[in-house]
Amino acid sequence: MLHHGLPTNVFEDFDDKTATYAILSHRWEDEVNYDEMTGLIKTNEYYGNEVRQRTGYKKIIKSCKQAVQDGHRCIWIDTCCIDRRSSSELSEAINSMYRWYRKSQTCYVYLHDVEDAVFPTRQDFHRFDNASGWPEWFSRGWTLQELIAPKQIKFFNKNWVFIGDKEGLAMMLEKITRIPFDVLKEGHIPRRLCTAEIMSWAADRMTTRVEDRAYSLLGLFGVNMPILYGEGEKAFQRLQVEIIRVSGDLSIFAW
Repeated sequence: MLHHGLPTNVFEDFDDKTATYAILSHRWEDEVNYDEMTGLIKTNEYYGNEVRQRTGYKKIIKSCKQAVQDGHRCIWIDTCCIDRRSSSELSEAINSMYRWYRKSQTCYVYLHDVEDAVFPTRQDFHRFDNASGWPEWFSRGWTLQELIAPKQIKFFNKNWVFIGDKEGLAMMLEKITRIPFDVLKEGHIPRRLCTAEIMSWAADRMTTRVEDRAYSLLGLFGVNMPILYGEGEKAFQRLQVEIIRVSGDLSIFAW
C-alpha cells in the first residue's frame, strides 16, 4: 500500500483478479530482498541505514513515488515481494509471474544504464558493451515476458526520467527484440506463431541461474511445472515435454 510515494503497508495480500496495481521490471543490481524489507520495520538504525543506501532500495522508493503519481495504491516488485525462503511461495510466484505482469495496470521498466533523456534508437557497443549494443534490460531472460505481457509499459532512464512507452516505441522494440510488431502492440502471442519462433526471441538472452532459462518462459507458452533449483539443464528438458504435451508443436526440437 502506498501513501505519498512511500510504502505504508510493506506487504499486503491481494487478489490479482480484482486488484489494481503497478509493477516493476528491471535489471537486478544491489537489491533489497523480502527479509531485509520487512526487517527495516523492526531492525536497528545502523542496519536500516545500510539497506537504505543500496541502489535497490532507492529503486523501490522511486518506483513507489511514480506509482502514486500515476494514481496507483499498490505496486508489486519482484525483489522484495517474494519470500524466497518458502519453496512453495517461490514456485507459485514463478508460475504466476506472466499473469501478474499481464494483469497490472502499468509496468515500469527501469533502464539503469540509460543516461540520456530519450530512448536509444541505435546500437551503441561503447555505452552498452555487455548487452549487444542495447540497454542490458533487453538481454535478460526474465524481461522477455515482462515486455510482452503488460498492456501498458512506461520506460524510465537511470534518473527516473520518462523516455517512452510500449505503444509509441513498438517499432523500435521490434527492431531490438525481433518480436513482431503486433505481438508487442496487442500484448499476447497469436496461435499462428510456432514454438520455434517464440524460442528465437529468447535465444540471445541470459539468466543468472541456468534453470531460469526454462522457468522464465513458462508464461509465454502457457505451461506450469514444479520449480526445482539445482536440476540444471533438466529444467529446459521438462519445459520441452510440457510444451509438446500442451500444444503438440514439435518445432520445439529446433532448440
